[in-house]
Amino acid sequence: MRFDDRFLEELKARLRPSDVIGRTVKLKRQGREYVGLSPFSKERSPSFFVNDDKGFFHDFSSGKHGDIISFLQETERLSFVEAVQRLAGEAGMQLPAEDPQSAEREAKKQGLTDWMDLAQKWFAANLRRSVGKAAREYLEKRGLPEDQWERFGLGYAPNDREGLKNALIQRGAKPGDLVEAGMLISPESGGAPYDRFRDRLMFPILDARGRIVSFGGRAMNPDDRAKYLNGPESPLFHKGATLYGLPEARRILGAESKGEQGIIVVEGYMDVIACQRAGLPAVAPMGTALTEEQMERLWRVSAEPVLCFDGDAAGLRAAYRSIERSLPLLKSGRSFRFALLEAGQDPDDILRDKGAPALRHAISETRPFVEVLFRREAEAEPLDTPERKAGLKGRLRQAASAIQDKDLAEQYRRDLFERFDALFPRQQQQQGQPYQQGGGRPGPGGGMGGRWRGPPPKLGQTAEGAQAMHALSRSIEPVAAALAHGAVDDPERMDDHLEAIARHGFGDPALDGLAQELVRLRFGGQSLDSAAIRRHLAHSGHDALMHEVEKAAAKSGAPFLAADKPLGEARIRWSQAFDALTRVAALEQALASAKSGAHQAFDNSAFTLVKAERDALRRAIKTGTIWEDAASS
Repeated sequence: MRFDDRFLEELKARLRPSDVIGRTVKLKRQGREYVGLSPFSKERSPSFFVNDDKGFFHDFSSGKHGDIISFLQETERLSFVEAVQRLAGEAGMQLPAEDPQSAEREAKKQGLTDWMDLAQKWFAANLRRSVGKAAREYLEKRGLPEDQWERFGLGYAPNDREGLKNALIQRGAKPGDLVEAGMLISPESGGAPYDRFRDRLMFPILDARGRIVSFGGRAMNPDDRAKYLNGPESPLFHKGATLYGLPEARRILGAESKGEQGIIVVEGYMDVIACQRAGLPAVAPMGTALTEEQMERLWRVSAEPVLCFDGDAAGLRAAYRSIERSLPLLKSGRSFRFALLEAGQDPDDILRDKGAPALRHAISETRPFVEVLFRREAEAEPLDTPERKAGLKGRLRQAASAIQDKDLAEQYRRDLFERFDALFPRQQQQQGQPYQQGGGRPGPGGGMGGRWRGPPPKLGQTAEGAQAMHALSRSIEPVAAALAHGAVDDPERMDDHLEAIARHGFGDPALDGLAQELVRLRFGGQSLDSAAIRRHLAHSGHDALMHEVEKAAAKSGAPFLAADKPLGEARIRWSQAFDALTRVAALEQALASAKSGAHQAFDNSAFTLVKAERDALRRAIKTGTIWEDAASS
């Protein structure tokens, strides 16, 4: 029976290694891993580790390393098929039906893999023959000693149109199979197939299970049009799903089971080799930007892989392309970090010039995803005009909204806007300038009926300030206090209600000055968080009032103030309560207009209905049943 990679990955995703292995080995939690005595050798001190996040075990006493399938094969002497069948039963997975055509395809792929293995041996032998002299000199120049060639499977393809072809045909290969595997090229005009790789240093490309699926070749002739050449798509090789160096990187991660090292993505074959020689678990995409499939493979190994790029313009462009493609896929516990090396330096250069410790240090200097994302948007154009600054803010908002995980998108938006505010510190305005506004409030639609002439007067300097100071000597309405408290705790709750807050405050005249100050901050383009808002209020003389607001809000029973309330739900409940207060204000204004005769068509019946609705809302606010109404609406 054959199992495709998708079935095996799903099987391993459903079962925790610590559960499967824990039936045989007594495991004890140690940090992010489990540790126990080796099942393969006698020992007194535990050196057997299991890592659920990375999906493997590693035994330092015997050197054995693998997943839950290989563990059953080793400890219970099961065949691969038997181990998979056992685990599929535990995972509740239906085994794939026997399909003669599928079995035939698998047999065909195995045959192609066998020819790949023979080709690698032939390339490796040529590297040590006289024909491989130039390739050996190149490796010597790059500082890669001979004792490392076999570790990475290096070889040489001679400048011979049919060298590999003839070698494999003599062993029984069919030219058509070698064309299908990508080792030969079949001319479109007809004629005999010929070798794809000629006069190139050869790098075998392995899949996640360590099987050779293709080759990459580095041209020895500097005039060759393609410096690096990969094999084509084939039944064995899917370029967008393969990462060069993955099996060796996973082995390094296994040996580093006590560390926090994540997998590293670099740009080329020699960079991967340099990192792995320095004990760093590096891989590389196939000469292109990372694909979604490659990202998924990386996240199966590490929660935050490190993307390592040259610090020059080309390296930054590559980093930015990775950001664009990965943004929608980010989730909590699934992101990237960036290591941007000095301009013109790559990992191989650093290893040769400064040694392994310097390379490990350079790659350890990482930056979070959000920082590089902000840099990308900030460098898109000069930021020397209000229009361009507004353009940056729009790009930041759009970048955050590209993240499909809504909670993470919200956190990114906040972080990006905080960086925006830090980039453009608010200019201190002249004190003593009056606030001039027709009617004293912002105009309809969020616009201003007049102009802000500097900050509003501090509390105590105006009639509104005097009212707020009087609030300290009397009780503030609890629901109004709760709304003000919620706005300070989460200023973004106000964004859809700024005009209404400017017109009606929070439902208690004593809080009008506070409401106007918060509106001014939001209208002024300030994306301040709660802590910054509170610091500003303290400096502007509102600290005593805020103390009373918090005391009154504690009596309101407002559910949106609960610490365990999800952010989205808290914002909805706050908006519902605020809308109720706004409705009361609108009804009172309508009743006042009716009494003055401004509404000629307002008959007694309509007046009675409006008054009844206002009184019902007032009671709901006073008794706290407004929260029940909001929850059911």
